[in-house]
Amino acid sequence: MKNRIILVSLVLISICFNSIQLRAQTTTKSKTAKKDIALEDIWLYYKFVPGFPEEFNWMNDDQYYSVLEENKIVKYGIKDRKPVQTILDLGELKFGVAVEDKVEAYSFSDDEKKLLLKTKVEQIYRHSTKDQCFVYDMESKKLTTLHNGDLINFANFSPDGSRIGYLFENNIYYYDFKTGKEVQVTNDGKINSIINGGTDWVNEEEFAFTRAFYWSPDNQKIAFMRFDESNVKEFSMDKYGSLYPEPYKFKYPKAGEDNAVIRLFVYDLATQKSIELDPGPDLEFYIPRATWTQDANTLAVMRMPRLQNQVEIVLYDAKSGQGKTILTEKSDTYISEVSDNTWYFLKNGKGFIWQSERDGFNHLYMYDMQGTLVRQITKGDWEVTELCSVDEANETIYFLSTEVSAVSRHLYSIPFAGGSTKKLSKAPGWHSASFSSNNSYYLDTWSTIENPPTSALFDKKGKEVLVLEDNAKLRETMAGYNMSKPQFFEMKTSEAVMLNGWMIKPPDFDEKKKYPVLMYVYGGPGSQTVTDEFGMFNYIWYQMLAQMGYIVVSVDNRGTGGRGADFKKSTYADLGNLETVDQIEAAKWLAGQPYVDGNRIGIWGWSFGGYMTSLCLTKGGPQFKMGIAVAPVTNWRFYDTIYTERYLKTPQINPKGYDENSPINFAKQLDGHYMVIHGTADDNVHFQNTVEWVDALVKANKQFDLMFYPNKNHGIYGGVTRFHLYKKMTDYILANL
Repeated sequence: MKNRIILVSLVLISICFNSIQLRAQTTTKSKTAKKDIALEDIWLYYKFVPGFPEEFNWMNDDQYYSVLEENKIVKYGIKDRKPVQTILDLGELKFGVAVEDKVEAYSFSDDEKKLLLKTKVEQIYRHSTKDQCFVYDMESKKLTTLHNGDLINFANFSPDGSRIGYLFENNIYYYDFKTGKEVQVTNDGKINSIINGGTDWVNEEEFAFTRAFYWSPDNQKIAFMRFDESNVKEFSMDKYGSLYPEPYKFKYPKAGEDNAVIRLFVYDLATQKSIELDPGPDLEFYIPRATWTQDANTLAVMRMPRLQNQVEIVLYDAKSGQGKTILTEKSDTYISEVSDNTWYFLKNGKGFIWQSERDGFNHLYMYDMQGTLVRQITKGDWEVTELCSVDEANETIYFLSTEVSAVSRHLYSIPFAGGSTKKLSKAPGWHSASFSSNNSYYLDTWSTIENPPTSALFDKKGKEVLVLEDNAKLRETMAGYNMSKPQFFEMKTSEAVMLNGWMIKPPDFDEKKKYPVLMYVYGGPGSQTVTDEFGMFNYIWYQMLAQMGYIVVSVDNRGTGGRGADFKKSTYADLGNLETVDQIEAAKWLAGQPYVDGNRIGIWGWSFGGYMTSLCLTKGGPQFKMGIAVAPVTNWRFYDTIYTERYLKTPQINPKGYDENSPINFAKQLDGHYMVIHGTADDNVHFQNTVEWVDALVKANKQFDLMFYPNKNHGIYGGVTRFHLYKKMTDYILANL
């Protein structure tokens, strides 16, 4: 359930009504020359799609960047955005094998002498793809087809660019450009059994990484993970469209069930032999990240036990296979999700930077290579949310944080020695940053809740150098439509807990009238919906509902992110309880506002938000008149090991945590108009959740509405599917709220 906010922000309720329907179903609107938003504008004509720099890559010399445009890779100067070179005209290449459409992605080797080109990119799960890959040598002008043009996974250059590794059918291969030969590293890979060099479904989804092989700094070794899925139970779902539906099977470990067994190996290119790294006595562990240190014989491994209440950094000797634990952190609840920037090993080999919540907020710490704490670098009642870059030459760290507000993200710098932070981002809102190779410049993309993103280049002192994309056309388009200014607010619950929220009122809002309210909820651990960030399609859809006479609201309940470990981890082992309490209290607070019709409050959500919606219409009783749950979890026993057990422990240890907040067990309490929507090919939150939920509702003699989308995954998209989905939801809101 990783990156659910991104998924949910793509979800918008849609429908276009003619003027008679609008007059019949909305409040009287003031005369204006501005247009009303139609659902087709959002999901058929895509009038509100922001632009971003396409396939942007920094060049090594820090003075140029490259982009993929019009089937060409073009090099630009940073200071003036003038093209200085067409690095490669992809239309002039003779691939020698069948290539569909055009090159979809590219990347350079570290020395920028070779280009990896990808075409026929096929999505597998959330992060993984299969690609047809080619390598273009910039000096010899030679084009090499990898693995005979078959679709391969995770192609990755060695540090010196002399070789490139990849996966094919769960085995690791590498191609040597000097010899022109392909070498097979492993040979026991087997679909739904053994995966070499790549992750299984649950590690990809919940730890957000796919490639699990790593070139050593001296180019002579490949460290890799091996996932043995033999004892993991298969999940099967039918793919419709033929006379006999075809079953699709994959390994999916549900809460409390067997995980894949992970083993670590180091392959020596010279001897063509692998040694196994000592796993220790307990084989039930996760390895959410691994990386080589600057020492070509030392591999750093992040290791967590199954309950994820501890994390260790283990340094392995690549020759002996023995490991030494240099850091151990424990938690009374859980260690928060890790990412690529949870750690950073200094290039001088003298230490590493580590992120930790040990003082109640996520901050940066400096350690030496023996695991001794040197200092805490950042401090305060705010969160470091991303380590963006480390400038070792100037001993400076760049990071994003909540120092301004929990609902915003800003870019800061701080010296290795700690002390005061320096705020670099000036515009309000939500920022992200990508730094050039030598940290001389960075690409900042930022937006606010009502303004689409701007992408611009800045120097390391925060001075703007060049605007790459300001989405001026989209801003002009939006200015021509009836839209309201969103308002942020705070509300205090009966338990004196302060919650953040935002509200969009109708453009012709009249404080003397009473309006129906649609609440949007996600609410999962560490997530946030209340952010000063452009909500893409969802935001426009909410504006459409507002112009139809609805107030749209979102409130971040306890358990969400940006406000420290205590707030986030308060829901531990009791997932869904406090979150539902807070959403119900938010509905009561709204009902108490003089401009709200307390008898017409609805709620909707997707994934964890669908789960929350279902709980609100059962445990929330008559507080909600209507709810729409898209792809909901209805029983945590159906969901995967890593996510579920992190927050609930196993069902064997904590059965109450699973049963006392699963909607299936509260079907008799369903109250209000309720619709559940699901894709039948959802590999993430299985359609099984809705089938079992429907069965429970029928047994409880509860009326409800159901919509399913054949062969659609957790995102429910493709063709006009999103338009159909949002028209269905908009119709339901108009009919029942």
